[in-house]
Amino acid sequence: DLERICNEVISKNSLIVQSRFMLLESVLIFFLLLAVLSYLHFHKARNSSFRWFWLMICGVSCACGIGVKYMGMFTYFLLLGLTAVHTWQLIGDRTLSHVIVVQVLVRFLALVVLPVIMYIGFFYVHLTLLYRSGPHDQMMSSAFQASLEGGLARITQGQPLDVALGSQVTLRTVSSKPVPCWLHSHKVNYPIRYENGRGSSHQQQVTCYPFKDVNNWWIIKDPGRHTLVVSSPPRPVRHGDIIQLLHGMTSRYLNTHDVAAPMSPHSQEVSGYIDFNVSMPAQNLWRVDIVNRESDREIWKTILSEVRLVHVNTSAVLKLSGASLPEWGFKQLEVVGDKIYKGYQQSGMWNVEEHRYGRSQEQKERELELKSPTHSDIKRNLTFMAKFLELQWKMLTVKNEESEHKYSSSPLEWITMDTNIAYWLHPSSNAQIQLIGNIVNWTIANLALVVYCLMFLTYLLRRRRKVEDIPQDSWEQLVLAGVICVGGWAVNYLPFFLMEKTLFLYHYLPALTFKILQIPIVVEHLYIHVLKSPAQRKAFGVVILAVLCSVYVSYHNLSPLTYGQPALSSDELAALRWRESWDILLRKR
Repeated sequence: DLERICNEVISKNSLIVQSRFMLLESVLIFFLLLAVLSYLHFHKARNSSFRWFWLMICGVSCACGIGVKYMGMFTYFLLLGLTAVHTWQLIGDRTLSHVIVVQVLVRFLALVVLPVIMYIGFFYVHLTLLYRSGPHDQMMSSAFQASLEGGLARITQGQPLDVALGSQVTLRTVSSKPVPCWLHSHKVNYPIRYENGRGSSHQQQVTCYPFKDVNNWWIIKDPGRHTLVVSSPPRPVRHGDIIQLLHGMTSRYLNTHDVAAPMSPHSQEVSGYIDFNVSMPAQNLWRVDIVNRESDREIWKTILSEVRLVHVNTSAVLKLSGASLPEWGFKQLEVVGDKIYKGYQQSGMWNVEEHRYGRSQEQKERELELKSPTHSDIKRNLTFMAKFLELQWKMLTVKNEESEHKYSSSPLEWITMDTNIAYWLHPSSNAQIQLIGNIVNWTIANLALVVYCLMFLTYLLRRRRKVEDIPQDSWEQLVLAGVICVGGWAVNYLPFFLMEKTLFLYHYLPALTFKILQIPIVVEHLYIHVLKSPAQRKAFGVVILAVLCSVYVSYHNLSPLTYGQPALSSDELAALRWRESWDILLRKR
């Protein structure tokens, strides 16, 4: 069929596998190449009115590429830089002085304004159509979740907006690292001594629990009164107020003191205070610091306010350390008092998620009240732009893979294709699909990159000494090809060395595509400008033909791992393991 013919012409096994599984890299590569092609058409057709159409297509393609994956941003910035250079050259052309402003403005509208509008439009459609709660909402903020239909919205609708003295609340950390969680306590104390020999206060554990639980409820208490119910009218808590936090189910006050935290000894332990009649008095006063306030007497708002709880005695900030407690802490997350807290840190920010006005003074009645659902009759919504910005931040910062994967790899392994990924294995035979590239194509692409860099440096040094080996037009064409191909490879490859995430071979495919595009450019330049005699060109043609044949042979040999058919024997699969690092699956019989 047509697809098979095209794939055989391309002979790039890894790209075929990725496209047949309909994974994002194939769509991303399509839009990136369309953007580059459109810009080159625009740059070439200087005297054609149709060139502006190509510029618009370039902007649309860039927006679509970024919309597929953030990786599209790398090529977009490359094209913006190239456009800036060409525009700067255009400004220096005095023959265009009467239209230069229009030229610059059109480029700005097509390559900046249009992609931004389109990208925002993608999310407007997305958020308009997908307005219901889903299984992974928990990584979003409480305000975002409450704006969706169902899920948290059913719980939070109708809650009082103003947090008051006597309010019963759950406090959720603003940070989603390592996971979203709620301030929590339970009737278990810290061990008298930890595994490393350090001692603790042996008071009640306070943790951060990543699931909704009745032990997540706390009561906002006025330190000067014994009542635990909301007065009439309610007395709202404002920025700068001093409060106590009483655990709803155990009646222990949130406390911190000069005792090292279990997993973070540089920070203070946070506990539910128990009076053991030792020289360790209660230190349970906290100052409310509303970070996103609009005035110095801002009222603490349910869901909307981001609050920092500052310990009055020690100035430590209640903070999620991110460390997991051992078995004695049920693997829950550690909460500490951080005395060296500086700047804006989401791990030290909390917001009230669930909220009700307390009506029960007695412990047993209060426990029943805490276990009952909140009523619902009001709906809160975030603005579209607030949702949009939060989604962008989450996409940039949230990491889904915290541990190493069997098929994860490093960027250095991609260059020589020392890794692969098993996508599918037949349940009863050795038929399988592997993400393995055409090793000949891979090697030729590496060689073409090296040859281009050597040619470019040689020409550059000789031109510096006023020796021009090739015409100016050919030099400019060679430079432009290098910016597109070598630059495209670099911007889509080098950033992965700075990323703290689990990486796989498929992350390299966009960069590899640009490197493959370098091959015909190098071949053409060598044939036209380096090889002078007919005999040299004829021999070079024979070499190219031999390379093309080897590319096809490599593609054909690896095609059972590309298409998953036919099923090979264990010996045949072992023969295809051209590198020791390849993990080809062999079924044991």
